[in-house]
Amino acid sequence: MSIYAGLDGGSTYLKAALIDHTGKVLNTGVVSTGIDNNGAAEALLKKLTREVGIDRIAYTMATGYSRKILETADDDVSEITAHAYGVRVTAPKGYRPGIIVDIGGQDSKVIYLDGNYHVKNFTMNDKCAAGTGKFMEVIAQILETTIDQVGPLSLESHAPCDINSTCVVFAQSEVISLVARKFDRRDILAGMHASMARRVVKMIRKSELGGDILMTGGGALNTGLRQAFEDELMRDVYTANYPQFNGAIGAALIASERGR
Repeated sequence: MSIYAGLDGGSTYLKAALIDHTGKVLNTGVVSTGIDNNGAAEALLKKLTREVGIDRIAYTMATGYSRKILETADDDVSEITAHAYGVRVTAPKGYRPGIIVDIGGQDSKVIYLDGNYHVKNFTMNDKCAAGTGKFMEVIAQILETTIDQVGPLSLESHAPCDINSTCVVFAQSEVISLVARKFDRRDILAGMHASMARRVVKMIRKSELGGDILMTGGGALNTGLRQAFEDELMRDVYTANYPQFNGAIGAALIASERGR
């Protein structure tokens, strides 16, 4: 059985996925990007292959920020293309995504798909950390909670705070001011999610709102953020299976095409 790998070298984390020739996901893993991308990629792939009991990968495709320097990969592909491929596997059964909203560590992307999962267009915010996973991490630290608790805590809010700043530095100061004024952190977190959702939704072209909306990236694991997107768009927003690994899975699917 031939095994294919996808590497997604993100700005914060390095993700990897293994699939078989049918597109079935066999294993996934993530490590901090660090300063030695190649060493981290090789170690991660060895770990994943050992866990599934194989010793050879037929073809490896890289994507993401560091895709050009991942020497263990056979080739590389843009993250936009990789994400479009990935939803062929990660989209919940019965759903047909027309828009992918990807909330990464340092950027946020909106990708528009046609009926065959081909990329029609995309928009990206990579100039400011507001609306990204890094923004959530900074606010979580200020509020003395963990990133995995940010979503559940925000859903307990009864009076979300109004956070207007679109710059992460000013938003950070705004949150510190709210803490000093004794606002409940659950309300601050709900306000943060609403602010992020407003920022990303402004990137979405209303004329392109055909098909289902699917969230990918680490931000998709945040239930409070997904709820904020639904409130802002006034429609259902779905979370991909393996959301953090969508790019890596897409790269692996392309690897399977190239490898054959």
